[in-house]
Amino acid sequence: MWPILVSFLLSLCVFLDRVIWWSVLQSKLKPSLQNQAREALGTGDFAKTWQLTSNTEEPFLFNLREGITHANTSMLAAMQLHATHLIEKAEARMWVLSTMITLAPLLGLFGTIAGLMGSFAAIGDDQLAVSAVTGGIGEALIATACGIAIAVICLLPYNFFRKRISVLRSSLERWINHSELLVKSAKEHGHDLEAFSSAINRPR
Repeated sequence: MWPILVSFLLSLCVFLDRVIWWSVLQSKLKPSLQNQAREALGTGDFAKTWQLTSNTEEPFLFNLREGITHANTSMLAAMQLHATHLIEKAEARMWVLSTMITLAPLLGLFGTIAGLMGSFAAIGDDQLAVSAVTGGIGEALIATACGIAIAVICLLPYNFFRKRISVLRSSLERWINHSELLVKSAKEHGHDLEAFSSAINRPR
């Protein structure tokens, strides 16, 4: 039961860590500022876009800021690189929950085997101890139940967080592709983002 208890505590710590991370991320999202940044970007008002993306922890705006900063080299690559880094943070320690989903039932099965071995050993004695037999079977059932319970408890948040990661990845892809289209539209109207990027990166 000790390994099963350690597995439960480790899973609980990872669950709380992920809840806090997603809560913080959700609190940083500002859809209204995202819309303002898109509108400014589409009209070629790069100065306003830069102002909106500056001094903010909003992840999508910060992603756009990275793209504008490196627009004179590759805006798309810079935004994709930042998005990949953000997705890696979202996926951090998810492997622990995935491992516990498989490991906890195996630990429970190991406890079951250990309990049954104790029961068979008691049956083999000259003087049959009924309490030892029932105790071993009880130990086996408790270990199995705890292992399965931990796997179920881990499975639900694991699938929930995986879904959140999938939604975040899709949102970032749409944001990056939309930003690229807006920049191309602004460029067709004579607004050059590369020149603006070079200007803000020019040493003063």
